[in-house]
Amino acid sequence: MTPEQLRDVVRTAVAAAVERGVLAVPVPDDVVVERPKNLEHGDYATNVALRLAKPAGQPPRAVAEVLADELRAHPGIASVDVAGPGFLNITLAQGALGRIAVDTVTAGPAYGRTDTLAGQRLNLEFVSANPTGPVHIGGTRWAAVGDALGRLLEASGASVTREYYFNDAGAQIDRFARSLMAAAGGRPVPDDGYAGAYIGEIAGQVVAAEPGVLDLPEEQQQERFRERGVELMFAEIKRTLAAFGVEFDVYFSERTLHETGALEKAIARLRENGHVYEADGAVWLRTTDFGDDKDRPLVKSDGEPTYFAADCAYYLDKRNRGFDKVVIMLGADHAGYVGRYRALVAAVGDDPEANLEILLGQLVNLVRDGGPVRMSKRAGTVVLLEDLMEAVGADAARYALARASVDQQIDLDLDLWSRRTNDNPVFYVQYAHARISSVLRNAADLGVATSLDPPTPGDVDPARLTHERENVLLRAIGEFPRVLTSAAELRAPHRVARYLEELAGTYHRFYDTCRVLPRGDEEATALNVARLWLCAATAVVLHNGLGVLGVSAPERM
Repeated sequence: MTPEQLRDVVRTAVAAAVERGVLAVPVPDDVVVERPKNLEHGDYATNVALRLAKPAGQPPRAVAEVLADELRAHPGIASVDVAGPGFLNITLAQGALGRIAVDTVTAGPAYGRTDTLAGQRLNLEFVSANPTGPVHIGGTRWAAVGDALGRLLEASGASVTREYYFNDAGAQIDRFARSLMAAAGGRPVPDDGYAGAYIGEIAGQVVAAEPGVLDLPEEQQQERFRERGVELMFAEIKRTLAAFGVEFDVYFSERTLHETGALEKAIARLRENGHVYEADGAVWLRTTDFGDDKDRPLVKSDGEPTYFAADCAYYLDKRNRGFDKVVIMLGADHAGYVGRYRALVAAVGDDPEANLEILLGQLVNLVRDGGPVRMSKRAGTVVLLEDLMEAVGADAARYALARASVDQQIDLDLDLWSRRTNDNPVFYVQYAHARISSVLRNAADLGVATSLDPPTPGDVDPARLTHERENVLLRAIGEFPRVLTSAAELRAPHRVARYLEELAGTYHRFYDTCRVLPRGDEEATALNVARLWLCAATAVVLHNGLGVLGVSAPERM
């Protein structure tokens, strides 16, 4: 019996008590069921009696005794004790806990998935690096965390669209085009331009594609370098992200907002809502009405729209596409941006609490041999995603970046994450999966694993799993759906990584204590079969958990 199943059992017990007239309370939609820290207190504990005491008009322990009587009648429950002010400590019947292994293997890839966020349509914007250079280490963290978060939200039932917003309009693109022109003409890049070997590479590709480009008048030449350069740079960004295992559903161009009149429509809506005024020749949004520290310009005095105007139009575009909530992931250097964005959401008539979520992430420092990693030769000023993948591989890079809370600055030790030893967290977790895969292959060679391929629950007796190490592992496996749900709701993929490391350690301790396969000429017993199902269940969770993080689960290492 998994925690989710036990929650339903507890809710049913409350409903039965209400139907019998011994409790007059609404049946709760959600029941908290947790593993007690002290295993002597049972397999699971719930505080439902404390929550129901006030509406029931009874002391918590009295409510607990009523529910305990109901629960003791369930065939999957061995005992129920009332503890402290009214906690219920529940011990499952022999075999009920072992059933977790059977249910996990049977569910396979679906194990851990829930519908807690079903019905939510979320637009998740992350990375969104400008097409003026390769993806750097800051964008890499968001690539790993953002993609993992998208997978988490989908595992909890939400509909998620991953979106990449690229600023292909404005001054930075002009500087990029002028930098390419200078490199193609053999001149130094402008002081405010972009440096690095990649500028020369892209410039060379533009000239190769359009041999006569350098003969064009300067204005036309700049436009060709602009258009072709952005196209080539963005193709490289997509290629690099794909190699990292990150792909987007939508790539949204800022230029389309200018070309389709979306900016003018957004400003008109804000004006209709009474929040726009003109001063000093510019057009302003009165964001101070919504808690911002100062009002923000929408159109500059020279008639050019601001980036903020584009942000307004872009937000409205997302909402017009039917998304309930816009989720944006930004670096910590954009912290000052949160207030003005919340203000614009309120100004268009939406609720910033319900329709907007901005996640801020801290910096990543790369370390090797105890010191900071030097700058990339290709980029000239920053460390790139491709540098990190070359140093430790995509799996280790993704896991390392998703393993820490995004509000925590991290020092990523390249020496540690490139090792194939157990002090490397991703190796430790992947090795556990590979170890189980080896056990299952050996079992198949011995003809012991026939009930696993395909899974045939009727051929396994989960009641055989009574050893303490087995029970601890079963409880850990049973926690996986709750871990995914909690990580999704808290936007915290790192919780999945830490859980997987604990699970891997729990499995290794089980395997070192409990013999799984028969030795020599021994006949396979029902216990061997049950333990193989427990191994297979652990592999399912490791595979599914690593999949949420976008990391592979190798069968051999």
